[in-house]
Amino acid sequence: MNDLNHPAPHPIDMIRAKRDGKVLTDNEIQAFVDAVVQVPPRITDAQIASFLMAVFQRGLNPEELAALTRAMRFSGETFQRTRPTPFRVDKHSTGGVGDKTSLLIAPIVAAAGLADPMISGRSLGHTGGTLDKLESIPSFSTQFSVADFTRIVDQCGFAMAGQTPTLVPADRILYGLRDHTGTIESPALITASIMSKKLAEDLDGLVLDVKTGSGAFMKTDEDSRHLARLMVQTGEASGTRTVAILSTMDQPLGRFAGNWLEVWECVDILKAGTGPRPPFSADLIDLSLTLAGWMLFLGGKADSPEAGYELADHLLVSRAAYQSWLAMVRAQHGDTNVFDQPADFHQPVAMHTLRAPHSGYFAAIDCTAAGWAVQRLGAGRLIPGGPVSAHAGIEMHAKLGDHLTADQPLITLYSEDEALLSEPFHMLREAIHLTHTPPTLAPLIGDVITHTEIK
Repeated sequence: MNDLNHPAPHPIDMIRAKRDGKVLTDNEIQAFVDAVVQVPPRITDAQIASFLMAVFQRGLNPEELAALTRAMRFSGETFQRTRPTPFRVDKHSTGGVGDKTSLLIAPIVAAAGLADPMISGRSLGHTGGTLDKLESIPSFSTQFSVADFTRIVDQCGFAMAGQTPTLVPADRILYGLRDHTGTIESPALITASIMSKKLAEDLDGLVLDVKTGSGAFMKTDEDSRHLARLMVQTGEASGTRTVAILSTMDQPLGRFAGNWLEVWECVDILKAGTGPRPPFSADLIDLSLTLAGWMLFLGGKADSPEAGYELADHLLVSRAAYQSWLAMVRAQHGDTNVFDQPADFHQPVAMHTLRAPHSGYFAAIDCTAAGWAVQRLGAGRLIPGGPVSAHAGIEMHAKLGDHLTADQPLITLYSEDEALLSEPFHMLREAIHLTHTPPTLAPLIGDVITHTEIK
């Protein structure tokens, strides 16, 4: 029964207030989130979209952001530890092209004895989604109850699954609409989305990979630093040790961008042991070890992030991380036989190779355009909830700074529909830039933001 003395704020009133630059109260923000998740809903998709755009344009102050994150976090079930468990730590990236570090990091930290309950997302805009990559593994399941998810974490040290209808349901709804309303890049909405999911995991520690550059949602160091500070502040205020690492997303990370393609690359790395590591994957490995190193440091498994890096590398070389990976995939019903020959499982219908138009140094690529090319090859969604292709994507035959000869292979495009090759091919051709002199490149890994940076 409604309280006649304190009626719930109407969505239109909140939309108008934020549109006009007014500050929303905790009660108003809570009422908005309640309306989003209520069944049947008390708010339309059009009204949610209008609210998202108002926040995109006007932003949120720290109190509003804390209220939105809190309301989203507790919009459904959350993880509750019923017994002592290992240090719970997770990692999250703000999104990139070919960004598959989670597939390496989670098994590494699990092999070290930490727990990583990784709630993952799907493709968003020009960036890929961890769930879509995992679901390219035959029979792999990403949907579990909180109880079953917890059981897998207890059994394997980590699990990688998606939100259920009852786990942070507000973010699941808002996340899907942000992808189609031009509101993805909002620092406030990114922070609330990421931190509501991560804090619902009941974490002890969190390491954030905040991207900057041509393939990131935040294009400048200033914007990336602002987002990093917002998230660290939000995490620390909730009692979770939080660190943000700024990394450069000026080119696809690693060798591949696509769903099964990225799983294939990570499996090759996990299986390499003491043998040679896959070509064009050095940046992916370095970033993954850096992030894992910080997680191991926060979790008390290493005396410093640098020592954590060395331990993470040892767990990779010893193939302990690969054994953790196999255990998780089996626990989530995936077919591990495809990892015996992952290249053979890759079955695109059509492919075409973009070659260097002339000799020169590979100086730049519009990485956002590359991400959209991957999406339009079939690896991303055209509509909310639409299907994605397991085998669509791109393969990089060179990295920024490499010297190329005329007609040398640069990027191979893969699709499960030959009709989808043309537009991405032209997009990529326009996105690359070759020069006669070596380029000056930004370092892959930049500053680290900790709680001491925001006081």
